[in-house]
Amino acid sequence: MDNRFNTTSGWVLFALIVALGSTIVAGEVFHSERPEKMGYPIAGVVEPGEDGAGAEQPIAVYLASADAAKGEASFKKCAACHNAAPGGAHALGPNLHAIMGAPVAGKPGFAYSEALKGKGGTWTWEAMSEWLKSPKGFAPGTKMTFAGLGDPQERANLMVWLNSQGSSLPIPAAPAPTAEPGAGPGDGAQKAEKQPVVNATGAADPKGGGEADPQQN
Repeated sequence: MDNRFNTTSGWVLFALIVALGSTIVAGEVFHSERPEKMGYPIAGVVEPGEDGAGAEQPIAVYLASADAAKGEASFKKCAACHNAAPGGAHALGPNLHAIMGAPVAGKPGFAYSEALKGKGGTWTWEAMSEWLKSPKGFAPGTKMTFAGLGDPQERANLMVWLNSQGSSLPIPAAPAPTAEPGAGPGDGAQKAEKQPVVNATGAADPKGGGEADPQQN
């Protein structure tokens, strides 16, 4: 009886040792490192900031091509809590008539959150853009539950439409495009100097010395 028990125990122990060894070997063979970035890449999708694509520009750039009609359509997302009618009553949110350029949290008769009242200033294009982008990011603790508009062009469209509803805030000029990396201030002139000059016969003067002398033709 003892011999049979010892034999059985030995085989069980041997099987456990083999199983443990197989697990260790398999783990080494099929070992993989945790990827630095989880998830699966999707072809054709570029995340904001990658290779400069998707990087948000100053709001003035988007205002230059803003469409008030599209902004009115976007306002439908706000209509559950706001209206922009002259003399319109406050709802869950304040009436937004003549809001652009007005003091932040300055509409009489509306109970603003302390977070928004503490911001101060006026609703400039930049301030309103940041507010519409992320109310909680602009004024942490605000009662505004709207998640925000991530598309800067949609924000510009909406602000231009709001500006037409009783406001007259001047639209800022779009910033001048930045120079190409590595380009110096005189690069444009140097390139112009290297261009061949066409003489009176229509042939290019390889020396680039100006107009050809008609007497030499």
